[in-house]
Amino acid sequence: MSIRPLYDNVLVKRAEAEERTSGGLFLPSAAQEKQVYGEVKAVGKGKVLKDGSLRAPTVKVGDKVLLAKWGGNEIKHEGEEYLILKESELLAIIN
Repeated sequence: MSIRPLYDNVLVKRAEAEERTSGGLFLPSAAQEKQVYGEVKAVGKGKVLKDGSLRAPTVKVGDKVLLAKWGGNEIKHEGEEYLILKESELLAIIN
């Protein structure tokens, strides 16, 4: 991965949208909702606190996380879509 987030930013690959309903109907891409979970692909060094110390990130590469539906900045890199957001914008780690 050639993208390295700075500070407390996290690079997440959003999970693929569901193409079928629970009843088996196919959904056109315009009707598919953005998934609210994804996988952490890269993490910055951490948040710089007021006293100058560095707080290490809570998440690590490979963690499955719960996202806010409309948070972060969407980017495209090497044909893939990613989301860059602050670690504080992540809602939970999925075990």
